[in-house]
Amino acid sequence: MQVAIDGPASAGKSTVAKLIAQKLNFIYIDTGAMYRACTLIAQKHGIDYSNEAEILKAVEAEGIEFQTVNNEQRVYVGKQDVSQEIRTPEISANVSQVSALAGIRAKMVDLQRQMAGKMDVVMDGRDIGTTVLPNAQVKIFLIASAYSRAKRRMLDFKERGIKNSQTIEEIEVDITARDYKDSHRKISPLRKAASAIEIDTTNMTIAQVVDAILAEIKKSQKKLEKRG
Repeated sequence: MQVAIDGPASAGKSTVAKLIAQKLNFIYIDTGAMYRACTLIAQKHGIDYSNEAEILKAVEAEGIEFQTVNNEQRVYVGKQDVSQEIRTPEISANVSQVSALAGIRAKMVDLQRQMAGKMDVVMDGRDIGTTVLPNAQVKIFLIASAYSRAKRRMLDFKERGIKNSQTIEEIEVDITARDYKDSHRKISPLRKAASAIEIDTTNMTIAQVVDAILAEIKKSQKKLEKRG
């Protein structure tokens, strides 16, 4: 089974996707982390974020890999754990530019589809239900107010121990700008798939969002059982 969870930055996609994968014993694939890793590779190599050819070369040389360590998914570039580094404000500010590059998207989408073709997956991102897994049995589109998402981003920084000098209002401006970039890019823009179920998480707890999505997955599983 394929479960696609899309939505804008800090809508809660990764948090709920991880929990759902754990509860169902599915594999969780964080596509956003893959694009963040590409952005980090560009930064480390001193490559301009618009230089598609050089970024692709560096990504090919370094490699991006997911590993489960102590029941937690970690992201590796080469042999280095970069799970923290890819969440810094600088990477967040530039990942939209890198992820909009056609060659980068093609390479990452190919990797994502390879992973999804081998196992039951929960995959989150911005174009999973529309581009990466258009035939996913369950498609969810999470939304939330920009201010509530800025508060979540601020909390995430604190929990991860990431240094951040921005105010919530400044983070809200950044998130709104990223929403615009993601929804207006030419390649696989952020948009809700026609068959996706929209859930507004602004005033919901994580547990409530997880329960709502699990209910949709159970409905889909029952339909598949009847067909089978």
